[in-house]
Amino acid sequence: MTTSTPAVLPAGVAAAPGPARSSARGPGEAPVIFFDGVCGLCNHWIDFVIARDRRRQFRFAPLQGETARDWLQLPPDESLNSVILCDGTGIHRKSDAVWRIFMRLGGVWRIAGGLLRMIPRPLRTWGYDFVARHRYRWFGQKEACRLPTADERERFLP
Repeated sequence: MTTSTPAVLPAGVAAAPGPARSSARGPGEAPVIFFDGVCGLCNHWIDFVIARDRRRQFRFAPLQGETARDWLQLPPDESLNSVILCDGTGIHRKSDAVWRIFMRLGGVWRIAGGLLRMIPRPLRTWGYDFVARHRYRWFGQKEACRLPTADERERFLP
C-alpha cells in the first residue's frame, strides 16, 4: 500500500474556500495537517507542531470535520488512525506525513525529518501502525475534537 500520492491534489483541494473558511488562506496556499480530533496523541502532536511552527505555515483540520470530508473524500467507514498532510506535492499519510512536517518546521526538526525519511518505508509504516493501534490506550481518547485557542482559531479549518 502506498502512503503518498503523486503531486496531484483532489479537485476539492484546489477550490476556493467557502464562507466557513473565509478567515483562512486558500487551500492551495498552506499545507493542512489532518488529525484524529479525539486522539490524545494526535492532539499532543498538533500542539507540538503549533509550538514550533514559527512561520505559521500550517493549517489544521480534524479528520472528523467537514474539511476532511470534502478535501479527502473519506468513505464513512474509513479508519481515522493516520495523520494526513495535504500540501502542494500531494496527500501524504502516516510516517510520510510526519517526516514531511518535520522538514517544513526547519532547524533541528529538518534533520529529524531527514533521519526519519532514511528509515525504509515498510519499517516506518510498521512502527506508525503499531503506535496507531495502541494510541487511545496509551494517550487517551477525548469526548470531542480539540478546540483551538483564540490565537489559533484562524489556522483551524472546520
